[in-house]
Amino acid sequence: MKKVILLFLCFLITALCSFAQENPGIEMATGLRSSGKIYVVVLVMVIIFVGFIAYLYSLDRKISRLEKEHKN
Repeated sequence: MKKVILLFLCFLITALCSFAQENPGIEMATGLRSSGKIYVVVLVMVIIFVGFIAYLYSLDRKISRLEKEHKN
């Protein structure tokens, strides 16, 4: 239980330290947003994520099929 409390306190201190750092704005994101390129970045990230999910789904189906064949 002490480890859980210590871990929670470490995360809490890290979060508080990150809030203490004042950042007026993320310049790169602001520039990308103003030029409309942020949508390209988001689209590429979504495509990669969907591809990864599709790969995991097909891999799960193949493994399930191999497990069924191995049982028989």
